Amino acid sequence: MKKTFLIASLTMLSFAAFAQHEVGTLTIQPKLGLNIADFAGDESTDPRIGIAAGAEFEYQISKTFSLSAGLLYSMQGCKASGYSDGLKTDYINMPIMANIYVAKGFALKLGIQPALNVSAGYTISSQGVEVSGDISDLGIEVNSFDFAFPVGLSYEYKNFVADARYNFGVTKVAKDFKDKNSVFQITLGYKFKL
Repeated sequence: MKKTFLIASLTMLSFAAFAQHEVGTLTIQPKLGLNIADFAGDESTDPRIGIAAGAEFEYQISKTFSLSAGLLYSMQGCKASGYSDGLKTDYINMPIMANIYVAKGFALKLGIQPALNVSAGYTISSQGVEVSGDISDLGIEVNSFDFAFPVGLSYEYKNFVADARYNFGVTKVAKDFKDKNSVFQITLGYKFKL
């Protein structure tokens, strides 16, 4: 058992020395993906499925560590439980991530993410009639700034990058609300060397 553990440990350590790109490399990664978003702290809502799209720059500081920063359009919000209706709050997210490569192409990610709200709408359906509008029409004032802590992992193969992260919102979605954004995000991107 000890011998198996030692071999597995040495194998992991040997992989840990590999990053996908050389030290000093700067890359850009256009990406597109899916959000599963909800309001944390509100059990009466269901997730809203939306799009995440944008690009991230990454600078390889060492063989096992890089920093990345990006801009992503992110469709967030929630649905009323059991209905297709809901609140649609869309943001421009600005993730700044530390990437730790633990094996060839495989990175653990941790960072901060300021965001700006770019739209806030609602949809309500009743007896076949659908009404849409700005959330402010309902007397809800959505905060223009949001802040989250994203954590996740990514895997890169031949410059294609699959990324999964969870964004822990720490600011309230709206004034007089206790709810915060809670977003699980999966994206696929492609890295270009600059």
